[in-house]
Amino acid sequence: MPLSEEELRLLEQMERALVEEDPKLASTLRGTSFHRAARRRAILGGAVILVGVALLVAAVLLSQPILGVVGFVVMLGGAVLAVGSQRGGSQGASTGSVRSSGRAGLGVVDGGRSHRPRRPRGSAPFMQRMEERWRRRRERGF
Repeated sequence: MPLSEEELRLLEQMERALVEEDPKLASTLRGTSFHRAARRRAILGGAVILVGVALLVAAVLLSQPILGVVGFVVMLGGAVLAVGSQRGGSQGASTGSVRSSGRAGLGVVDGGRSHRPRRPRGSAPFMQRMEERWRRRRERGF
């Protein structure tokens, strides 16, 4: 189920606050290490597929059907590994447009509204702003 516009806006604000308050954690979560791991799994999957093909060819040359079945299973496992590593990077594309700030970092899902300028660094910490919002909502009766 897609997120509502308000939820997307809040998620975007939380992501920005995370980047502002803890850039080291944000850089860890950016996904560069996740992309490298996915690339490694894709390469490993390709190598496993090649091993499976070699087993299939050997099974045909040696007339060993059991070896052919093993080769097919190995190829299937390699394909699952390779395709599974590529699928992880395409999440979030169906929920809306993803806007990037031009530098490597967290993608921000657009909520369909114009974006306000960022708060200066000296503004209230993230949790204080969130507590203030909840207090105002309770006062308004939402």
